[in-house]
Amino acid sequence: MEMKTSKEKFVHSVFESIAPKYDLMNDLISFRRHKAWRKFTMKKMAVKPGSTAIDLCCGTCDWTLSLAEHSGTGAITGLDFSQNMLDIGQMKVDKQGRSKQIKLIQGNAMALPFEDNTFDYATIGFALRNVPDLVQVLKEMHRVVKPGGMVVSLELSKPTWQPFKSIYYFYFQKLLPLIGKLVAKKYEQYKWLPESLIHFPDYEQLAGICRELGLTDVRVYPFFGGVAALHIGIKEKEAK
Repeated sequence: MEMKTSKEKFVHSVFESIAPKYDLMNDLISFRRHKAWRKFTMKKMAVKPGSTAIDLCCGTCDWTLSLAEHSGTGAITGLDFSQNMLDIGQMKVDKQGRSKQIKLIQGNAMALPFEDNTFDYATIGFALRNVPDLVQVLKEMHRVVKPGGMVVSLELSKPTWQPFKSIYYFYFQKLLPLIGKLVAKKYEQYKWLPESLIHFPDYEQLAGICRELGLTDVRVYPFFGGVAALHIGIKEKEAK
């Protein structure tokens, strides 16, 4: 528990400090592929008009806004533990005129302040590897979606084939922190991001965890040799 609390505090400090350059660094780190991955994700989700959703660890709210756009009228909640991230996200929400549709709250992804069976969708983007207990977060996502609802994770992953695997780790572990130092003036914070992948399950292992938690019809879509992966699962409908 003490180790989890320590990790939580450290990760919180990382994201509070990198918030101003977060969007720019995401573009640089992924060579802007994260936008294409999210577009693919939204296509697979096929959000129905009027649907409700919670976007966990919503950061600066790009995915939150995309959910709102596809839902049209449904209430969308963005939750993050970094107020600095939420402040930037709120500016985007206001600029797009969606402040009535989108509610942003500061909160803990491991203890969501919502009742069971509340949302049609629960999403988390590029953050599951940073939480103290990924299983607990997935449990919470499973809990708050309605029966038949969808749990979605879009996350960095681990390439499985050589020589690309070695090239990827060299870039992620050696070059990424230097880019962070040059562009965002943050070295240690971007050194943490590749370290967060070390103990994170690969996309096949993560799919297994989703199934163990009771999600059905679990689908996995690895991107670009496994550098990222989309996981989608459905909460089983209650028996009549």
